[in-house]
Amino acid sequence: MKCDVISLDNKKVGDIDLDESIFGVPVREDILARMVNWQLAKRRAGTHKVKTLSEVRGTTKKPFRQKGTGRARQGTTRAPQMRGGGVVFGPHVRDHSHKLPKKVRKLALKTALSAKRSEGKLIVLDEAKLEQPKTRELQKRLDGMGWGSVLVIDGNAVDPNFARAASNIVGLDVLPSEGANVYDILRRDTLVLTKLGVEFLVERLR
Repeated sequence: MKCDVISLDNKKVGDIDLDESIFGVPVREDILARMVNWQLAKRRAGTHKVKTLSEVRGTTKKPFRQKGTGRARQGTTRAPQMRGGGVVFGPHVRDHSHKLPKKVRKLALKTALSAKRSEGKLIVLDEAKLEQPKTRELQKRLDGMGWGSVLVIDGNAVDPNFARAASNIVGLDVLPSEGANVYDILRRDTLVLTKLGVEFLVERLR
């Protein structure tokens, strides 16, 4: 399938043939949901922790006598029903990540790319390079294209000047091709691939 290639000045400079097996697969929302859940689960630190009854510091002495006080009997001040006592079924340090087959992860990335193309939100750029790391200059070009929420995926490395200028712009993310992932693609409205980025993604997913 043919796709126009534009420059940062919003001028057409050619076209590119996108691989149908990568940019034209059926959009499956269930696969995308599984992939996003997998990514977010891996991101969780899992360092939340509460103290159980055995971990709370305190005496083992009975707080008051068993009978004659008119109160409910208590065996320890560290019990869950007591103020300052242990917590029952609270969170503990653990790994939240789970397994997802490589084939599913690969299909999810293809699906995300295909979804952006089918929505008309996939743009191919000839190159993402700037002569100087000027945020004002890059912002002016983005405004001219009407881009707001954008993810730019370059080749195996991102141009330092472009990356530095983009770091100060809200809603603009820049990644190398090896960092392309489903979550970042879906969280931005527009996906911009450089020609090098397309080549590396095709090589990675073929």
